Amino acid sequence: MKKVLFFMLILLAFACSDGELQIETLDFDSAIIDFCTDPVATSSNIFFKINGDEALILELPSGVLNNGVVGADTITTQSTIPSQAQLTYRIFSNTVTSTYFCSDIPPASPTVTEEIEAEDGLVIIKTIANADTTAYNHTIELSNITLINGIGERITDLSINEYGEVTTAISN
Repeated sequence: MKKVLFFMLILLAFACSDGELQIETLDFDSAIIDFCTDPVATSSNIFFKINGDEALILELPSGVLNNGVVGADTITTQSTIPSQAQLTYRIFSNTVTSTYFCSDIPPASPTVTEEIEAEDGLVIIKTIANADTTAYNHTIELSNITLINGIGERITDLSINEYGEVTTAISN
């Protein structure tokens, strides 16, 4: 009887499913921030980072890129997600390029296989005038980002601290 019980326990242990649990991570450290039109401080801006068949898309509201820096000072502005800024993580059916985002009509391929909107987080932008005072440099960071997929799983690696740096002209 002990042999049968032991055999049943072994069988049960190997028969258990993990429920198709998929733990995802975001790795956009080596990806470069990109955009279709030059950033402007007085309008909303869309930035994206591409990593093969994944993209991290950030939409900032007007005025978050602050062109009010004087001298060597640094101004820090914040925008909350999702009430002000929007952060979207997309997985595509194949490798995606900036052409996908910058076309008036997105190409038919690759297609979006999964899209996840950030449910919480903070966008922190540190702005400083460049050395010759002809433009402003904005360093964009993300903090405490919460992404939850359609089946309630949280993307666990949220170390997307430095999103990238963009420049706006003084006249903007």
